[in-house]
Amino acid sequence: MMIAYIKENHHLFGVLLGITFGIIARLLMLKTDYRQYPTYPHGRIIHISLGVIAAALGAVAVPALFNKDYTAITFLTLAAQQFRDVRKMERDTLTKIDSLELVGRGATYIEGIAMVFEGRNYLVIMSALLTTLFAILLNLWYGIAAGVLTLLIVRMLKSGKSIAHIADVTIAEMRIDGPDLFVDDVYMMNVGLKSNQAIVAERGLGFILTPYNPNGKVTLSNLGQRQAILYDLATILGVYRDDGEPALIPLAKLDMKDGRLAIFILPQEKDAKKGREVILRAPILESAVRMPTEAPVNKGENKSHG
Repeated sequence: MMIAYIKENHHLFGVLLGITFGIIARLLMLKTDYRQYPTYPHGRIIHISLGVIAAALGAVAVPALFNKDYTAITFLTLAAQQFRDVRKMERDTLTKIDSLELVGRGATYIEGIAMVFEGRNYLVIMSALLTTLFAILLNLWYGIAAGVLTLLIVRMLKSGKSIAHIADVTIAEMRIDGPDLFVDDVYMMNVGLKSNQAIVAERGLGFILTPYNPNGKVTLSNLGQRQAILYDLATILGVYRDDGEPALIPLAKLDMKDGRLAIFILPQEKDAKKGREVILRAPILESAVRMPTEAPVNKGENKSHG
């Protein structure tokens, strides 16, 4: 009886299966971590609701196309426009919040987060669409198999690379030579006040990031990538400063000779080993990645124009 009912309402069950896997995919990609974004519970409610809408759109598009109702493509186009608006909303919200942070994320980090939230809705549509397609075209078991496969793909695409993929991080000696602050042999800044020099000597931590190749060197030189590392350090270890104290602000400076990146921070929790782990796990921002080794001139290709 039940099998006959499922066969009779084959499209309905295919759509429900697609929506289910789409929602599961969005839940897999939703995480409130040390950055506290999306916020809990209201930020998460917003993103789950958008995930449900994306899953429904992806699933319903399949039977619509089977019935030669090609206006379904128009709805997917409208959905894409809505998700671009979501990206803009996230960007605007985070930019306003960032002005109130002691150590901000920076525009590059914010753009990366906004891009991720837009892209994840498209992954939900893909998961729901493929699940429903196989469920209707073949049967529900094939739909479930396709849904599980899309969840594995979603899990693989959930997170990108980290600093550990492009650079080695070492705990560096910090020293004050007169008013000049150095991390290893990299000059950081001038600390004029004796009181600030005492705070730096007591609480300061220094790290050196050594890139593995020219690609890593150029990526670490990006100001947005540097700010993202400082933000992660300040968020997890805390930062020993208040508003209006420029001498105590975390810094990241390049060694111009060899491309190493020196980092200085005054954390609330002075734990150098934990700080090193934080830097190694800091995300590489998509818009900060540069790959000069892929250029034809660096591959020995000497092609003429035209």
